[in-house]
Amino acid sequence: MSSDAYSGTDQTADEPVYIQGQSHFEEVVSENDVVLVDFFATWCGPCQMLEPVMEQLATETDATVAKVDVDDNQPLAGSFGVRGVPTIMVFADGEQVEQQVGALPADRLRSLVEGYTNE
Repeated sequence: MSSDAYSGTDQTADEPVYIQGQSHFEEVVSENDVVLVDFFATWCGPCQMLEPVMEQLATETDATVAKVDVDDNQPLAGSFGVRGVPTIMVFADGEQVEQQVGALPADRLRSLVEGYTNE
């Protein structure tokens, strides 16, 4: 999983996209219909448990999965009021539509995403 997994096209990446700053984040959100964003930290146990779930959702859903390391992207995390990790957000048509704090089970995350991808 490299940071170049996202090619900048409208096609959904089949693996998580690792965000490389504010402009990259804005590009991913604006160029994809539905984006599931995982604000995480490498030292966070629940975040590590969520990693395979996010990878699975990237391949199984029509959403683009984006991962934001809060330690590497503090201004970005701060701009969304992220105070705890993991924080999960869903963006649809460029707008934030969901926010959940904590590691959610795969079926709950899938339901969150499918509420926007199956319309």
